[in-house]
Amino acid sequence: MAKLKQFLPHLLVLTGFIILSLFYFNPVLQGKEIFQSDIVQYIGMAKEQNDFRADTGEEPYWTDAAFGGMPTYQLGAHYPHNYVKKLDSLLRFLPRPADYLFLYFIGFYILLLCLKLDYKLAFLGAIAFGFSTYLIIILGVGHNSKAHAIAYMPMVLGGIIAIFRNRNIWSFLLLAVAMALEIQANHFQMTYYLLLLVIVLGIAYLIDAYKKKLIPAYFKSLGIMVLAVVMAIAANATNLLATSEYTDFSTRGESGLSIQPDGSPNEKSGLGYDYITEYSYGILESFNLFVPRFMGGGSSENVGRDSNIYEAIREIGASPAQAANLAENAPTYWGDQTYVKAPAYIGAAVIFLFIFALYLVRGRLKWWIVGAGILALLLSWGRNFGPLTQFFIEYVPLYNKFRAVSSVQVIIELCIPLMAVFGLYRLFDERTKEDEKRHALKWSGIISLGLLSVFLLFKSILFDFSGASDAGLSEQLGMDFVRALKEDRKKIFTADVLRSLIFVALSVGLIWGYLSKKINRNMVIGGFAVLFLVDLIGVDLRYVNRDDFVQAREMEKPYEMQEADAMILQDSSHYRVFDISDNPFNTGRTSYFHNAVGGYHAAKPGRMQDLYDFYISRNNMKILNMLNVKYFIVPTEEGNQAQQNPNAYGNAWFVNDLIWVDNANEEILSLEEIDLLKTAVVNREFKEVVNPDFKMDSTASIELLSQQPNELKYSVNTDTRQFAVFSEMYYQPGWQAYLDGKPVSHVQVNYVLRGMNVPAGEHEITFKFEPAVINTGSTIALISSILLGLILIGGLGYEFKKRNG
Repeated sequence: MAKLKQFLPHLLVLTGFIILSLFYFNPVLQGKEIFQSDIVQYIGMAKEQNDFRADTGEEPYWTDAAFGGMPTYQLGAHYPHNYVKKLDSLLRFLPRPADYLFLYFIGFYILLLCLKLDYKLAFLGAIAFGFSTYLIIILGVGHNSKAHAIAYMPMVLGGIIAIFRNRNIWSFLLLAVAMALEIQANHFQMTYYLLLLVIVLGIAYLIDAYKKKLIPAYFKSLGIMVLAVVMAIAANATNLLATSEYTDFSTRGESGLSIQPDGSPNEKSGLGYDYITEYSYGILESFNLFVPRFMGGGSSENVGRDSNIYEAIREIGASPAQAANLAENAPTYWGDQTYVKAPAYIGAAVIFLFIFALYLVRGRLKWWIVGAGILALLLSWGRNFGPLTQFFIEYVPLYNKFRAVSSVQVIIELCIPLMAVFGLYRLFDERTKEDEKRHALKWSGIISLGLLSVFLLFKSILFDFSGASDAGLSEQLGMDFVRALKEDRKKIFTADVLRSLIFVALSVGLIWGYLSKKINRNMVIGGFAVLFLVDLIGVDLRYVNRDDFVQAREMEKPYEMQEADAMILQDSSHYRVFDISDNPFNTGRTSYFHNAVGGYHAAKPGRMQDLYDFYISRNNMKILNMLNVKYFIVPTEEGNQAQQNPNAYGNAWFVNDLIWVDNANEEILSLEEIDLLKTAVVNREFKEVVNPDFKMDSTASIELLSQQPNELKYSVNTDTRQFAVFSEMYYQPGWQAYLDGKPVSHVQVNYVLRGMNVPAGEHEITFKFEPAVINTGSTIALISSILLGLILIGGLGYEFKKRNG
């Protein structure tokens, strides 16, 4: 009974988290699903592998449906012995996306419990973190893996802090399991940012240990953490090894090219500076954390029919419907980024408490939170704080593998609520002097209310409310429209500054009431819980609400078959489709129905991207023929139509000659100069594998007998030795060639395709996708999972023995 009583508060908190998650995303209770644009693209990309799995019960690990062919490692592949994924599925028992919101709450709650806060303050901090606008927005657009990884970040920090505080088996298990879940979420950019945060935390604890002469204890804790992380990595070995393998093949790997399509040098490895910093947060825009629509909100805001732009557009002859449509999608954002769905608002009351905490919280906790927050803020500015960004891109390992630097603000989303809750803890702590509390209230109130008052009173002097798109809008709709737009920007700026001012004033009032003995501790916590929920949910609902939900069948089958698709699908042979009616390298729609040359992925196959940049984007038919593009989907006045390409080279062909090249530059440039139906381009690195002694036989034939994503069979009949080119993507780590059942070598030709020598006679050639990384990784994962299970059993046995000893 005592044990039940001890856990009852936590059970109530968990129930509260479930209720809040389902309350916010309540359409899931009606069987609806949130329409997530990125998930729609994923469904298109992953359909072939999902269908194959459903039909055969096997995992293909390769898909022909996108980019000419690629591994499915980053498309939701299922791995053997992935027990971490099973645990994750148990934790995400709520309907999506309520499950991710629940994870936000749970992760932050555990972190605060590890920091020895009571369940009430931990609950308060969890709702502040979970309802941060950015964390809700990424659920709205379908960045599920990002949300997934962010949700486990606080739990990892909790495990680290627990080990520093108490080096026992439970702290070890918490870190090992939390880190395993974090890695399993499969968003390495977020995990990388977590590593930056952990480094700052580790430095703060090291300095503190040095001052207290506790260096040996520090390194003992560090050793336990390293062991826990190693076991977490091992439990995810398959995914990590597969991802590492694919990275070299993708646009995230080092390019073999040293030239751009225009001939200019390309000496950088990883992603380019402009690509990395495209989404750089503006310095002034950082006040969005405090005032939601400080910079106009999102790139498309609903300003209503009583707006200035509605009247302006009506005056230039637009119909009421046209004016209303523009008012509902007004370009009010006037910040530095290319496109913004919504501001990364943390909450006015939360920011106030953060400032309040700066006066009361001391020691290592304060400095690692503040240090990490400042670093994240500076990095989020990207090109707007060039020296630091350039330094990290050039010298900090792996930083140049990730884009959208503004997303590093997830560290701020975590640190500010954490510090804010500790401000309340110090407020309630009897060891904190009364004059310190009053001093903190006075100056935090002056700073926050003063800053908001300056914005409110002097907005016309401080800001001109001009955006980067205004010049184009002026040409299109006239200066009167732009002037009206600026007035609407000023209007929503004023409304939201006043809104934040009210929430800060109420926060000041709550703390003043406590210090004046007019209200008690529970009333303060309850008051801030109401403020957090009203403030944050009020902003969140502007951008993610019931309107974003659709019937489940619309997400299960998000693409409707068109006449062009139906016509192409009448052809049951193996071929590829190139859809020029859309951005072919930024859509998953074509992959939903066909084997596409294009697709949608953050890490595309690198050499296919090179082909696109050099040739496909310029409609080079020879390259498309080589890729066996038999059909095009083209836009017409009557809608999209299918056009057959009679010149596609087919599934395989024999060549007369080979051209040897020394590097990737020569390899890709040679494609322009030769007849690819008669000649193959081969890098000299394969000189020892390829036998150049072959002779063309006009009667020779090669035919595709059967095709599955992970296996292709060809029949060959030739009187002389031949060299065959296959219109399939070359991926050495996984594809194995067999001649009459015996393994043989094959090589990369024509920059992306496969080629191999074929002896005279009748033969069967088989290509099988047999990635060794899956067997290796799953064995390591199984061993690690068993060890973690044994440690858990040992811990339970030790606790039982101790309690009965």
